[in-house]
Parts: sequence; structure tokens; C-alpha cells
Amino acid sequence: MSLFNETLLWFMKRRMPRIEAMYERPLDLQYDGLTRLITDGRDTEWGRTYGYADFTSYATFRERVPISTYEELFPYIERMMQGEQQVLWNSPISWFSKSSGTTNARSKFIPVSKESLEECHMMGGKDMITLLIQNKPETKIFEGKGLSIGGSLSADTMNSRMLMGDVSAVVMKNLPIWAQMIRTPSLDVALMGDWDQKIEKMALETSQENVTSILGVPTWTLVLIEKILEITGKRSILEVWPNFEFLVHGAVAFGPYRDLFQTHVFPSSEVRFLEIYNASEGFFGIQDDLNRPDEMLLMLDYGIFYEFIPMGETGEEMESIVPLQQVELGVNYAMVISTNSGLWRYKIGDTVRFTSLSPFRVKISGRTKHFINAFGEELIIENAEQAVAVACRKTDAEMKDYTAAPVYMDGGKRGSHEWVVEFSKAPKDLCTFAAVLDQTLREINSDYDAKRSYDLVLGPPVVHVAPQGTFYGWMRSRGKLGGQHKVPRLSNHREFIDGVLAHINQ
Repeated sequence: MSLFNETLLWFMKRRMPRIEAMYERPLDLQYDGLTRLITDGRDTEWGRTYGYADFTSYATFRERVPISTYEELFPYIERMMQGEQQVLWNSPISWFSKSSGTTNARSKFIPVSKESLEECHMMGGKDMITLLIQNKPETKIFEGKGLSIGGSLSADTMNSRMLMGDVSAVVMKNLPIWAQMIRTPSLDVALMGDWDQKIEKMALETSQENVTSILGVPTWTLVLIEKILEITGKRSILEVWPNFEFLVHGAVAFGPYRDLFQTHVFPSSEVRFLEIYNASEGFFGIQDDLNRPDEMLLMLDYGIFYEFIPMGETGEEMESIVPLQQVELGVNYAMVISTNSGLWRYKIGDTVRFTSLSPFRVKISGRTKHFINAFGEELIIENAEQAVAVACRKTDAEMKDYTAAPVYMDGGKRGSHEWVVEFSKAPKDLCTFAAVLDQTLREINSDYDAKRSYDLVLGPPVVHVAPQGTFYGWMRSRGKLGGQHKVPRLSNHREFIDGVLAHINQ
């Protein structure tokens, strides 16, 4: 083992007591963090509006500060993007992470402060490595390079002094020198915007490296590996990277990909898989025990204060909101965060279930709205409704009902979205309907557009026309007729769409 590897292992192991504090005194960490957030936020416009200077407890904070959606915070964020400071946060903001999922624009833009960058996103990266080492003390991960599959950066169209991009790209651009030394590909390649060229150059560059780990979305990882195998002529990626040890994954559910990666992509007992929960708004969780797949330790000292809204059986948010000490096992909660970038009591849109209360571990259970996010496309119901409406208008059709779900990658095939649509008036041309649906989704959802780029991850949508009465009959067969029951428009699994297709084929 090299001196460099040993030195970094020693350095990272020293971080373990910080993580252990999340096991031993989680509530202290949370409420100390809330006190710091309120102190830092009191001289901002937001803090003055809600009287932060007078806050003496969580109860006061909860009573006076409203729950906010992105749409409600956007007027403040827009001013920050134009260069105003001291609006939501007290330190200068010049970075914005970009993602989809908003009803009022193609993308949403999340402010990234210096504190959030260093004390949340980068802290999460360091703790991720620490937990890798904790789970595999004999690792030689630093003998080679870590491959990072990130996004791209661009100037803010409102203000050229502001920069925006996927959160992975924002973090990558700001990594310290020691971290840049142990990653690949080069920044010029990693931050390219054209995904077709980017995958080609990443494959050429990283196939020559001793890659020991990958950090990325499973879908893009598969695309890159296929390109490397095509270039090198190798049958297995472990022939290219014989010292590979870890795949760190996030952004989409790993369940549909687990068997593919374990059995075919990395068929070796030496390769481990670790999940992280990071988003534009913050770095929330890390799998601390490799024997507990899909469960992540909630990271409690990253400048984020958590609250939780219980979700009803039919997916509606309940009126109550609870702090960490009042959560229960097995309940589906919508997550609310206050962060060191000035997101105050912000509904992130994710739902989680607690799998452990000592320590606090969570499992991502979905979104507060119907969605598809099998490939990182973050397609929400508002996107789908708008695209269907445009496709109907342009093909002289009238839609009665529909449902859509992912078709996962398998055997080298690209993924796609599959739609079953029942029309009261069928489109003049179904191929045109599908093409307009696809193009509209690309125009209104930047993440969907990126995944559709060059058909690298997502192929075009597959649209089936359902016979009249299909959805009524399917709902009746499930005992779901009645005003309170609705056809699930979007699902991140295939249970519903497979049921509808089976009903059609009866």
C-alpha cells in the first residue's frame, strides 16, 4: 500500500468521531444547528421580515416562519440571481444549482452559499469516503482514481457574474487540490455540456486510468461503461479496471439496477455498493452499513434543520408537522428543510420513511407528487399534463385517461417511458402524438431533455392506445371505483402500467 493511500486513509478515519456524534447525540446536533441558522439569518431581509432576532426556541421558529414551496421562494431567489445579497442568506451567493421539478419554469435554481458548499456538500463527500473506509478498512481506493460523472456549468442569463449548473458540477468545480488529484476525468471533460461528446471523451480518458471507484447516477454509469467496452474491445469493465472497489450511487432508485450491476457489470465480491442521498438543496444521507441496502444515515450537522409532514394513505399531506424527535418508524413523511443557503422551511418534494430511530436512518420512498425518476429525469405530473395537452391539441385528439411508467435498461437496451392513453377522440397520427409529447417534455423539463440527448439514456416514449373503457374496467377490477380513487398518472414502478396492459390483453 502506497504512502499516499495510507496517509489519506489515516486522515479520513479521523473524521469518524464526527459521524459517531450523529449516533450518540443527534438532537443536540439538530438544535445547535437551528440556533446557528437563525443567528446567521436574522440580518437578512427574510430574517427581519419574520423577526429572527426575537426567536428563543424551535416553537417560536415553527410558529412564525411559514412552510414554503419553490414557487413561493422563487421571487427571492430571482432577485439573488440578479445580484441582490442579504435576501435569504447573510453571506454572498454567486452559485446556483440547477434541477428540474418546478411547475413555473423549465428548471429550478437553488442558491449555494459558501457555507452550504463547504459544510454540507463537500462535508458529505468526505464523510462518504470515511464510511467507505469504515465498511472496508483494507481498501486501496486511493491507489487509483475516483471517477465522477457530473453535470455542466454555465453563466446565469440574468447576471453573468453568477454561475449555475448541476450540483455535482458546482461541487466538482470547487473541490480542493487534493481532491482533484484523486479524481478523473479532467475538469474540462467532466464539465462539458454536450453529453454525446462528453461520454466519448470520458470513455477515452478514463479507460486509461486505474479507476477504483465511481460516483454517479446508475443510468449514466451504464452508458459510460458500454462506451468504454466498445472502445477497448473488452468483455467486462473489470478487465479495464481490475482494481475497482466501490460504486457510489444516488439520484434514482437503485433497486431496479441492483441485480444488473452485481451480477453482470461488477461480478466480483470485491466490489461494494454504497448509496447517498444528495440533491441540489443539500446532502442529506449516506449509507453507513453496507448490509442495510436502501437505508441511509440522516446527516445531522451539515447546516440543515429537518422537519417532517406525515403523508396520508392516499398521498395527501397531513396538517401536522413534526421535528426529528417525534418521527415514527414506517410512516411516510414529506421532508421540510431549513438550510445554510437560505431555504427556510422549504418543502423539497421528497418523501422518506424512517427505518431506524437510533440512529436516525431513512429510506427514500418517493415524491410528494406523482413522478417518474428512473433515470434522473425528474418528470413530474405538471410536466406530463402540459405535454399531453400540447400533443392532443396538435393532433386534434382528446385524452380521456392515461398512465405512464419507466422501462428500465436491460441487456444493453436503452431505457424509455411507456404510456398507455385512452382517448375519447384518437389522434390523427399516433406517431406525431408521441413525437410532440416527447418534444414538449424536452422543452419544459431540462433533466428529461438531458437524458433524451442522443438517445444515450432514454429512448423516445412508447405510446399505446387503450380501448374505450380500459381504465374504468381496470379500476373496477381493483375495487378502486369512486370519487376518491384516481388513475395514477405517473409511477416510478411498473405495477400500475403492467396491470393496465394485462387488463387490455385479457
